[in-house]
Amino acid sequence: MRYLVRERVFGIGEDFWVEDEHGERVFLVDGKALRLRETFELKDREGGVLAVIRKKAVSLRDTMRVERDGEVIATVREKLLTPMRSVYRAELANGEELEIRGDLLGKEYDIEYEGRRLARVSRKWFRVRDTYAVQVEQEDADPVVLIAVAVCVDRLMEEDDE
Repeated sequence: MRYLVRERVFGIGEDFWVEDEHGERVFLVDGKALRLRETFELKDREGGVLAVIRKKAVSLRDTMRVERDGEVIATVREKLLTPMRSVYRAELANGEELEIRGDLLGKEYDIEYEGRRLARVSRKWFRVRDTYAVQVEQEDADPVVLIAVAVCVDRLMEEDDE
């Protein structure tokens, strides 16, 4: 399944819809205003919170966390010791790790688990400049987690670019 995500619209209080490949609104990314740290809620169509994405307040490297039901399920940060290119990783609550590699700034990258591609993030499928897709490639992969990880990478890369 392919999901359409808008980029560079993140700001305090900004919201946007994530659509499926048929143009149906599937998830709402709700930017929370008046928070001490950057926070987004990933909601279903009915407004139920599926995940909360927060920037970690204090850390040596920029870090974002994905929470579900009040528990951290993923921590996204740049991987250390990767000369000449950016590689991010998402540490899962169970100790496993997702590798995020490719052209992160250009939005052409893969999210992998143990060498198996779970999702491909790409904007080549769209003519609209501020749009990219998260193509979930494995049926057993959680699209909420993969979209949340892509949002984290997008936000962290935007901060690096600034």
